[in-house]
Amino acid sequence: MTKGGRMRQKRSSITKWVSSLAAVLLLVATCGWLDTIKDRWYVFDPTSIHQLAQAAIASSPDNPTGMIEHIVANLTATYPSSTIALNTDSKEWVFSNAGGAMGAMYIIHASITEYLIIFGTPLGTEGHTGLHTADDYFNILVGEQWAFSPGQLEMERYPPGSVHYLPRGTAKQYKMHEGCFAMEYARGWIPLMLPFGFADTITSTLDIPTLYHTIRVTGREILRNLFIGKI
Repeated sequence: MTKGGRMRQKRSSITKWVSSLAAVLLLVATCGWLDTIKDRWYVFDPTSIHQLAQAAIASSPDNPTGMIEHIVANLTATYPSSTIALNTDSKEWVFSNAGGAMGAMYIIHASITEYLIIFGTPLGTEGHTGLHTADDYFNILVGEQWAFSPGQLEMERYPPGSVHYLPRGTAKQYKMHEGCFAMEYARGWIPLMLPFGFADTITSTLDIPTLYHTIRVTGREILRNLFIGKI
């Protein structure tokens, strides 16, 4: 190869590196900008969700089925279908294996920036909360949840009516006792949470039907919301 050819090859290589770096910087800047404006796409708020959980407990003490019916009825009456899409089929439950914990969930709402689910198990479970890109509000409906962070020598206790708040970027060990069910509300970048929800199935349980139904329901609800402009 001639000297001129080597110089052209070197310039081409530098150009590719500069272009790649510029693309990465543009992506980072875009993601940072989107993160600053994501609040405009929220429909729910943590205070209202907590009040709804407390109202559901008061309406049907120690009756998770009655609580769920109260929650769904209240949400559909409060939020018009032109603003947000809700899954009102309270029989559509799927297993959830994540962070070593196992239970079942009913997805009431899923969009790019929010999700609202009922999660729990009559048997009890424990595991890792995961490290997420969303703030998580775990509203205990029945039973009790315990949690702790490294360095804590005493556990946190969350009885019915309380909220276990997990800011994004933090993680804990948690335990849900027998018969514990909660309404979990997350706000942030929901698609980035999905790998945590799928990892145990892919690497351990190999429960492909559950994985299929989880993807089907989550994807369906996200698309339903996108079609009405809910991000």
